Amino acid sequence: PDMYPGNCWAFKGSQGYLVVRLSMKIYPTAFTVEHIPKTLSPTGNITSAPRNFSVYGLDDEYQEEGKLLGQYVYDQGGEPLQMFPVMEKSENAFQIVELRVFSNWGHAEYTCLYRFRVHGKPA
Repeated sequence: PDMYPGNCWAFKGSQGYLVVRLSMKIYPTAFTVEHIPKTLSPTGNITSAPRNFSVYGLDDEYQEEGKLLGQYVYDQGGEPLQMFPVMEKSENAFQIVELRVFSNWGHAEYTCLYRFRVHGKPA
């Protein structure tokens, strides 16, 4: 609900995933990932921020391998809110989207997700 340090969804290690069910089917156009800025971090760094990640569109929550919509890198030196356009166009609309994180910026214990948004056009 806010962007205070520690008010994130944290998962153990540097790899994990988040599956989101949207309120309706959409044709995704972009995604945004938000993390606190270094200036708000008590340690002065944001090593727990996601680094390499992919986004997939799923037909249902039981689907193991969805449609790849793009592979991205969150820039720890960039703005806290970063937008990533869909790279792999799809004719399909999706109501379920998976964010798969492959690495963070060096934190050994956990990775923090503050906000993940899906943008698109209603189907």
